[in-house]
Amino acid sequence: MPITPRLTDPNAAAHERLYRSLRQQVMHGEVPPGHPMTLRGLAKDYGVSMTPAREAIRRLVAEGALTISGSGRVSTPELTPERIEELAAIRAMLEPEMAARALPRAHFALIDRLAAINALNAEAVQRQDAVAYVRTNLEFHRTLYLRAQAPAMLAICETVWLQLGPTMRALYSKLRRKEPPHYHRLILAALKAGDEPGLRLAVRTDVTQGLRHLAG
Repeated sequence: MPITPRLTDPNAAAHERLYRSLRQQVMHGEVPPGHPMTLRGLAKDYGVSMTPAREAIRRLVAEGALTISGSGRVSTPELTPERIEELAAIRAMLEPEMAARALPRAHFALIDRLAAINALNAEAVQRQDAVAYVRTNLEFHRTLYLRAQAPAMLAICETVWLQLGPTMRALYSKLRRKEPPHYHRLILAALKAGDEPGLRLAVRTDVTQGLRHLAG
């Protein structure tokens, strides 16, 4: 008996495309904190109807990537110092654990890949490109944590990164860094040496020290 091809819902496909694109933009800090968005504007920009735009917004609000006011105004979050401190604490708890779980699987090819990403991060610093800085910084951490084989933990981390994206962009634009993160080099050194305590400390310090400038 022939298999009947399943019809794809065009609204569902459009919603997923919009959701993924907007999610990535927010996570990488391509939009600043408090940036307003409208269903009509998103639908027009992405060439979709209002229905997929509304569904994408709904999902992103649920993840904390966007906020919606009582009047229905949608925007990227403007985090309070207390909220920044809370999200930094989550990173400080989860990410050292994920790095430690990745350590036994940190072969030389992975370390070389991380070093290459870190070089791109350094280039972003030289260009004073805050968005590229946030993107390559998250790529560095995500590439390492994928080796932990802990998908539930990684999903939580990505939700935190998503909420912090616009704020991280504002932070790095404000600090005007001229040097790449020192702690990335310590992370690479700890991975090469198989030093779990050193790795945990380097990751914990790396993911919290920048945010202190905003929460302080």
